[in-house]
Amino acid sequence: MDKYRILKQYFGFDRFREGQEKLIDGILGGKDVFGVMPTGSGKSLCFQIPALIMDGITLVVSPLISLMKDQVASLNQAGIHAAYLNSSLTPGQYYKALEYAKAGRYPIIYVAPERLESESFLDFALNSKIAMVAVDEAHCVSQWGQDFRPSYLKIVEFIRRLPKRPVVSVFTATATKEVREDIIDILMLQDPVMVTTGYDRPNLYLSVQAPGDKYAALKIYVETHPEQGGIVYCLTRKLVEEVSEKLRNDGFSVTRYHAGLSDAERRRNQDDFIYDRRLIMVATNAFGMGIDKSNVRYIIHYNMPGSIEAYYQEIGRCARDQEPGECILYYSGQDVVTNQFFIDHNTENRELDAVTRQIVMERDRERLRKMTFYCFTRECLRDYILRYFGEYHSNYCGNCVNYLTQFESIDVTEIAKALVGCVSSSRQRYGVNVILDTVHGANTAKIRQYRMEGNPHYGVLAKVPVYKLRQVMNELMLRDFLSVTSDEYAIIKLTENSGKILDGAEPYVMKMAKEPELQEKEKNDKKSRKNKTMGVELSSTEKALFEKLRLFRLEIAREEQVPPYIVFSDKTLIHMCRTKPETKAEMLSVPGIGTFKFQKYGDKFLKCIKEYETESN
Repeated sequence: MDKYRILKQYFGFDRFREGQEKLIDGILGGKDVFGVMPTGSGKSLCFQIPALIMDGITLVVSPLISLMKDQVASLNQAGIHAAYLNSSLTPGQYYKALEYAKAGRYPIIYVAPERLESESFLDFALNSKIAMVAVDEAHCVSQWGQDFRPSYLKIVEFIRRLPKRPVVSVFTATATKEVREDIIDILMLQDPVMVTTGYDRPNLYLSVQAPGDKYAALKIYVETHPEQGGIVYCLTRKLVEEVSEKLRNDGFSVTRYHAGLSDAERRRNQDDFIYDRRLIMVATNAFGMGIDKSNVRYIIHYNMPGSIEAYYQEIGRCARDQEPGECILYYSGQDVVTNQFFIDHNTENRELDAVTRQIVMERDRERLRKMTFYCFTRECLRDYILRYFGEYHSNYCGNCVNYLTQFESIDVTEIAKALVGCVSSSRQRYGVNVILDTVHGANTAKIRQYRMEGNPHYGVLAKVPVYKLRQVMNELMLRDFLSVTSDEYAIIKLTENSGKILDGAEPYVMKMAKEPELQEKEKNDKKSRKNKTMGVELSSTEKALFEKLRLFRLEIAREEQVPPYIVFSDKTLIHMCRTKPETKAEMLSVPGIGTFKFQKYGDKFLKCIKEYETESN
């Protein structure tokens, strides 16, 4: 069977996406390959399709149990025998799976990296024909990556012990140039076929907001997206508990996930979200890697994450079906302080020697600085992320809050001079709020306690709104004219560039939003995006059919005890609503429906569509 027939018969697609065919051909030609492809671009097909053609077994090294379960369930639903070997299996289940593997029942086996050194698995691998070792989430092998896992270092030794070196294929969605080079060196790839399709996901709308009341903003958002599922990321377990409890008390369908819960509760809550029993997941970053739920319509970061890599990976869980999705980040200055605390108290770095540990901490601080700049920038948000990963596109994407915001350039020289001057005259002893209150002339307890009413800059900007002062302060930090300490109190400090502001030799100009235009444009755009994400530009009758098919899919999923998106993705249902297939041939032309899935579900969905047409006429 050739690659095109497999693509159609098992996965239901007529053509390959960008980069897939080159990687598949490289593997089939016996070459190592390295694919850097954004989430939702079909990385898994790049090793799954060759695995069905090659003579031997493909081992897929995967970091999380949830990822393995999801991938194996999807393959089995498509009619492909696959298995996973990890700690979630009982000893009896594990040895039974191993027995089937030895008998050649599985062309694809997912395995945790820790399992590679166990005696029973080594005995199987050394006496089997291993055609390929595929490394998913390959950035985990690099200590310079954002999710380093020491267990990934076991992969190289495992490959060395095999009687014959297999093809090695590695894949990741997040890797800077430095991390890519590290992956090649550590995994000892041999002249790999390299494919980098880019980091851009144009279907995602990107926004940064700084609401005074984060929960109020979150509540309004989920109220206006009642039928959609999404993930709300919080920095701490405490916040996960608080936010999930508030949402629950306000009547929303919500569950939670963090490392402080028992294994049983985490599994139950994760399944509730994946199986659509709960629409909203509130979680720390412990949740999500390997979650292949295709119909997550929004990702909201209740706090700013610690790096662009982490942020990109987390928003990668949104709209994996390529339909529109929204990614909103709620920023506050406290988020920076919390992330700095995590860096300074990172227990995972304790095993490193002192010099390396210091280098890693400095790298993490620089990543946090770049993440903070993302929240301040007035430029295109998508362009900022792409440039971070080494890609350079046209500056404005058309699908981020900064593109949709009307900006004007304003001379803020006098404001900047007053802010920097206040930091200097107060001997660099205070945080942002004290400095802003001083120049604004506030009469607070802290101002009186610190005797800042006697500061030469007290009240000089009394007529300037505080929100505008804060924007200028953020811009000064963004451009390195001021800095903030990483300790608990976050003190504002001068930098080598501060003198340029105080000298006032050149005007200091920055972009600021035009408020009236912004409000109107954002209002219209939100309405437009809601229509897209709710119905993906379907007509009213098509929306009604989509809802009928969605509920029918849910019934089937519950009967078969699989997540609904594994039956058919939202994207596949949307195509059904648009084309309203009446025959097998028409149904097989719908993306995501292959021969095997048609045999399982095709006639049922054709009948459901026909019933709707009859009821509507």
